[in-house]
Amino acid sequence: MILDGKTVSVESIAEMARNPEMKVEISPEIEARVKASRKLLNEFVDSGRVIYGVTTGVGGFVNWLVPPEYQERLQNNMLRSVASNVGPLLEDDFVRATMLARINSLGRGASAIAFENYEKYVAMYNAGILPCIPEKGSLGASGDLGPLAFVGMVGTGYWRAKYQGKIIPAADALKKAGIEPMRLGCKEGLALMNGTSAMVGVGSCLISDAKKLIKSNLLISALSIEALRGKVMPFHPAPHENKPHPGQIKAAAALFATLADSKMAVQDEEVEEWLKKIGTGKPQGLDQQIEDAYSIRATPQILGPVIDTTKFVEQTVEIELNSTNDNPLILVDYQEAFHNANFHGQYMANGMDQMSIVLTTLCNLSDRRTDRMLDPANSAGLPAFLCKEDPGMRLGLMGGQFSSTSIMAELRSLCVPLSIQTLPTTGDFQDHVSMGLIAARRTRDIMRNAYYILAFEVICACQGADQRSGPDDLSSSTRGVYEQVRELVPYLDYDMPFTDPIESVAEMIQSGALLNCLPEDTGGFDW
Repeated sequence: MILDGKTVSVESIAEMARNPEMKVEISPEIEARVKASRKLLNEFVDSGRVIYGVTTGVGGFVNWLVPPEYQERLQNNMLRSVASNVGPLLEDDFVRATMLARINSLGRGASAIAFENYEKYVAMYNAGILPCIPEKGSLGASGDLGPLAFVGMVGTGYWRAKYQGKIIPAADALKKAGIEPMRLGCKEGLALMNGTSAMVGVGSCLISDAKKLIKSNLLISALSIEALRGKVMPFHPAPHENKPHPGQIKAAAALFATLADSKMAVQDEEVEEWLKKIGTGKPQGLDQQIEDAYSIRATPQILGPVIDTTKFVEQTVEIELNSTNDNPLILVDYQEAFHNANFHGQYMANGMDQMSIVLTTLCNLSDRRTDRMLDPANSAGLPAFLCKEDPGMRLGLMGGQFSSTSIMAELRSLCVPLSIQTLPTTGDFQDHVSMGLIAARRTRDIMRNAYYILAFEVICACQGADQRSGPDDLSSSTRGVYEQVRELVPYLDYDMPFTDPIESVAEMIQSGALLNCLPEDTGGFDW
């Protein structure tokens, strides 16, 4: 794949990061851009210009001049001094995505990296050399200095990397792959580490995963609505055309199409027949409600903002992905070096905070429907805790809710915004920082827990469907969801530990397998 610095999508980065056999190719246009930027920087240095990080120190030592003959030592010191991250290593797919995002940014030809070192960066990626990046410690202000410095150090033969399944010294990995270590000149350490590429790479993978999760949740929502004998009328396009938020319209269309041939959900004509039989002579109690609870009826209005926010954040991530996000910029078109702050990760921090909130909102809705299915006062006739056989002697699905409720509480606790947690560092030179990578990692943690919430909901929905009239009355799409779940979890007429069923269904949802069950009319899922 050619990473052209202009049109790379979130989905393509996620796909490449999860399929390491896909390689990066450098086009002649990229080569020309990178070389031109480097040539211009060399001219500036030869002319004696003072440029931040080129002929000066960096950060709190910005007021120090450094002559060109000291540049290799300075640039290596930059990388090594900021490599202070700690904790578990960042996952392999996130490391690949980070490297891809940096390759894409450097290839725009405004960072002035030498083409030979750009080639070595690409060669390192294509060889499968994965720098070991501890995940904790990035401020996200001068970009992801620490995480990107670990990649840069490996390129110079310093630090350690995963290669061919083992963690070995970086110099050994480069030697085995036949790659000469980078020799850094003016600005190159800064170009390698100064940018938002780690949070962007992680964010790209997370947005791709979130889109699959939300679409899978729409299918699970439809199955839960069936199990709860919910009414289809609220999902008709007409009311949503009168409140035309794009996400709301998409969510309603997805549910309406999915439930179109359901015999278990309450179709419009059933409601009409029931209403005709009601006498109107005096006030009276009814044997069913004319409207469903909000967790059923308001599903499009709740999931609509989830969809719209995800699409907005996807756009934000793609702009950041196809940007030059380091300092200074060496812009050939202007024949100038520009000091700037494109490295700041506030856009990404805000976007990841928003994703944490909307994913938790999605899980709140799922949790409420699960509770309705387990509570006989709200389940439209389902047995308590979906325990039809030997109630009292057995607990049914009661125990599974303990885990789900605990995880739900954990999710809510994780939603405190990180984009506002700025703390000054570097002698107040970096006096406002984004915490963008922390926000992305937190979104990752929320998403991992979300799979469990959805898994328990769909297990309950399948149990409820069996206790209604059986799977034959489900819609053609939700019948497919039911069958996939039943391959992993049987109908429970006996008590068993819930750990393995929840884990296996969560893994299935994460894989995107439920998306094979989309209805023929996929308009509501096409976003």
